[in-house]
Amino acid sequence: MAEPEWMQAVRSLVGKEYGRVYAWDAVNAPMIRQWCELMGTEVPTDDAGQVLAPPAMLQVWCMEGPVANNYPPGSTSENPYEALKLIEAQGFPSVVAVNSELSFDRYLREGEKLYYTTRLDSVGEEKTTGLGTGYFVTLVMTYFSIGTAAGGQDEKVGELLFRVFKFRPANPVKPAAKTDASAAPKAIPRPAPGISDDTRFFWDGAREGKLLIQRCKGCNTLRHPPGPVCPHCHSFEWDTVEASGLGTVYSFVVMHYPEVPPFEYPNPVGLIELDEGTRLIAQIVGAKPGDIQIGQRVKVEFNTFNDGELVLPQFRPVAA
Repeated sequence: MAEPEWMQAVRSLVGKEYGRVYAWDAVNAPMIRQWCELMGTEVPTDDAGQVLAPPAMLQVWCMEGPVANNYPPGSTSENPYEALKLIEAQGFPSVVAVNSELSFDRYLREGEKLYYTTRLDSVGEEKTTGLGTGYFVTLVMTYFSIGTAAGGQDEKVGELLFRVFKFRPANPVKPAAKTDASAAPKAIPRPAPGISDDTRFFWDGAREGKLLIQRCKGCNTLRHPPGPVCPHCHSFEWDTVEASGLGTVYSFVVMHYPEVPPFEYPNPVGLIELDEGTRLIAQIVGAKPGDIQIGQRVKVEFNTFNDGELVLPQFRPVAA
């Protein structure tokens, strides 16, 4: 099958040597020790006890760091991946995996400084796989130690083969349908409480604007959160009493982080002691966090969320 004309430009690059990429730092013991610690291996040494660099660290010494393409002065400005860019431009954007092979000529020692050059080794014929159709591209990076060979010449110390499959997906993901930019974003709903047979009365009462507290029929003890048995007399018999909704701030916290939608921050949450004698946790509204005080008088109000599907009791400070 005849290849497309654009592939001729790609194949013309095969065998091209790209310029040097230098290392920022010389081979050094601190980096070796950290690398070995992360990999769970011992730091290699020679017979005299001098620290050696593990061969698998070869690629590490010339990496640019956290800032992309931040190489030392003197490094090439050429793009050794130009063949990949040409292939991508023709509709082969995807990468499924990378094959990498390292070979080493010798151990590196402290104080050596490296650079590497890149050669476009080959571009395979068009291949069709289950993922799609594309091309295997192979690059070879050759690493040198500066001035360590006889006569002060640079010495080859290793090589990295890098092979990637650039392909056009057989079943590309369709882009999401465009939405009207002027449409208001959908509001994130408040998380609904978990409702069980023991707590259903409380949330049913909230929807009716009532603050219902569970009361033991055996000893008249109020309890919250609700439960199936009285912790004082162990009776399973209970009913409810409608609280006045008045109380005081027994304690409170102000949540600052992490900010979780749809709550507003800072978010004060109080432990409210009701006038009836029991306590419950609820959000405090209508007050700046710095103005909330222990012992402050508050009153319940019932606010709706999630388009009326959720009703929550919240407490607002009231005048003394």
